[in-house]
Amino acid sequence: MSFMKAFLLGLVLAMAAQGASAHDYTAGALKIDHPWARATPPGAPVAGGYLTITNTGTEPDRLLGGSSDGAKAVEIHESTVVDGVARMRPVKEGITIAPGETLKLEPGAMHLMFINPDNPLKHGDRFSATITFEAAGDVALGFAVVPMGATPEATADHEGHGEASE
Repeated sequence: MSFMKAFLLGLVLAMAAQGASAHDYTAGALKIDHPWARATPPGAPVAGGYLTITNTGTEPDRLLGGSSDGAKAVEIHESTVVDGVARMRPVKEGITIAPGETLKLEPGAMHLMFINPDNPLKHGDRFSATITFEAAGDVALGFAVVPMGATPEATADHEGHGEASE
């Protein structure tokens, strides 16, 4: 095998290994997995963000909110259906993650809301955001953008993983 072929093969393998873990994050005792968002139509005033947080420690922590250079604000929201009427409200006090607990932020439930995104989210893109915890502090994440209407199950193949870009 020529030097160039060996070099290229090694580069491809290194990139694949990096990509396998590029969507998993840790902050102290918190494990954050698979941040993703759905593509949005042009002019959409909001975009949803989803991920899973597991507290592997012995003390609780609280997700307080976040920020993104690509949106006016990042809030925690809760979607509910009451008497057949869908409602969404901000969760201003944050969400506590008890020791040993896993919190799933997903469509139709608790989720992150990116308020007034600068640009539409396009399938295949990635964007950066920071989420803030009471104890663990700020954690920079890269969100993969999946097709409009995608479900958490459809994103399980980790489509679009990689380093965040703006």
